[in-house]
Amino acid sequence: MRRRLLLAQTLVLVAGGVTTWVVASLVGPPLFREHLHQAGVAHDSNEQYHAEQAYQHATALSIAVAITVAALTALVVTVFLSRRLQGSIAEVSAAASEIAEGRYDVRVASPGLGDEFDDLADAFNKMAERLQSVESTRRQLFGDLAHEIRTPVAVLEAYLEAVEDGVKTLDPPTIAVLREQTGRLVRFSADAAALAQAEEAHATIAPTWVEADGIARTAAAAMADRYTGKNVALNVQADKVTRLWADGQRLAQVAGNLLDNALRHTPAGGHVTLSVSHVADEVVLSVTDDGDGIPAERLSHVFERFYRADFARDRGRGGSGIGLAIVKALTEAHGGHVGVTSRGPGYGSTFTAAFPVVAPATRDSGQRAGADVSA
Repeated sequence: MRRRLLLAQTLVLVAGGVTTWVVASLVGPPLFREHLHQAGVAHDSNEQYHAEQAYQHATALSIAVAITVAALTALVVTVFLSRRLQGSIAEVSAAASEIAEGRYDVRVASPGLGDEFDDLADAFNKMAERLQSVESTRRQLFGDLAHEIRTPVAVLEAYLEAVEDGVKTLDPPTIAVLREQTGRLVRFSADAAALAQAEEAHATIAPTWVEADGIARTAAAAMADRYTGKNVALNVQADKVTRLWADGQRLAQVAGNLLDNALRHTPAGGHVTLSVSHVADEVVLSVTDDGDGIPAERLSHVFERFYRADFARDRGRGGSGIGLAIVKALTEAHGGHVGVTSRGPGYGSTFTAAFPVVAPATRDSGQRAGADVSA
């Protein structure tokens, strides 16, 4: 890089010097001679000859000094800039090599060579942070997958070996245990598939005008038997006018997952409230329970895949840790956002999913259409 910069500077200086010399040689002498004649100097006299020689020598000396100073300045500037650029590029290159080898915690410093280079360093660091997050999530995902699958598979293997060894027989209790464990595997695979579909929901959302209160009541009715079986009271509070532009099936899935999550963490005799309200330009779906509650330090993680607020909880009761991640993915696919509040363990929690009444793209299209009609 240093040689290229120096070569470029040299070419510029040579071009400038040649141009200056040609102009000074072709244009300067006639003009100078004309001024001498106007000053009364005779043509072809000794005075004219010496004056022209003095002019040519002065011009040549001036051009030589100027080119020399410019060349030295260009050399110093080129060396300085090339060192700064080479150091910055080498740092980015080394960091990229480390990232390629799996060390995602590497970062580069801002080179201080201008906004463009600072933006490049910031973009590189953001990319590294994103890759580090993706890698961390990937490792956690595989760990959680292995943990989720290990228990039912171990139970199945133990029972099958017991049957083979004659310790157990395929009587109804044994078959019931086998079916329970295979059912857990089936449910887990279904949840994982549902999460994958939810995270790709941006391409599968089919919005129409829907009544959010009606969808909420339908979701509550679908969960009514399970709530009754556990002796948990379920109440629905909905505004009368809560229409929004959304995918009704996805909205029902969000409500169902929130109700399922509340039921699993609310003991018998508890209460759960599903409410739908129209706040500003959003429809807010919230589920409040008086169950387990969530510690403050874990509130920011509850919507992560496979996360459980209480790791000591029985996994059969706690579920796969995917339901809330599906809620988050489907809500954000509509352009909305999720949230959770809790006063702490034993005080219950409130989960919210806020959906825009009209999606931004639809709103913009409607505004453009209105402008076209008025025009």
